[in-house]
Amino acid sequence: MSRSWERMVTKNTKQINKRRKKEGKKSIAPNAPQIDRFRGRNYVVPSLLVLLILFYILLSQPWSDRFLQDPTLFWVTIGCYVLLAVFYYFRRPYLAVSRDTLETRKFTGYKTLRPSQIRKIVVQPGYVLIESVKGTNWVFSKLMNRYPIARMAERLKVYAEVNQVEYEAKTK
Repeated sequence: MSRSWERMVTKNTKQINKRRKKEGKKSIAPNAPQIDRFRGRNYVVPSLLVLLILFYILLSQPWSDRFLQDPTLFWVTIGCYVLLAVFYYFRRPYLAVSRDTLETRKFTGYKTLRPSQIRKIVVQPGYVLIESVKGTNWVFSKLMNRYPIARMAERLKVYAEVNQVEYEAKTK
């Protein structure tokens, strides 16, 4: 089956499944495309924001007599920074691997790579590096984002074999 035909079939099954779900029936596509999603945990940006909040409080010294700001606005600002830190903590980074695409979320939005756009997949202890032909490389780190590197490496090896992408496993 050609890829355009597969895309058309999946699009139509999604539409039918939405309609069947509204009617309270079971979906018709038990063999839907398998997407493996590897989730990490972002803790670097929230901790930096918390440190920035503490630094801001220490510099402003809201407990002193020389504090000339509106206290309400000061604490609203602190609350907004805390809310931003919580938002970044719960917004988990991920790598989604399907049959013919890789997808992740960056600061600028959702990014997708097809096999023709991938130069090489490199797996190192604690890191997975996806080198793209055009644009920046994707780096997934166990230290920075707590990704399950071993499971990712297994799935990316299968992906590389299926799509004829160069795969390299480095050991220290």
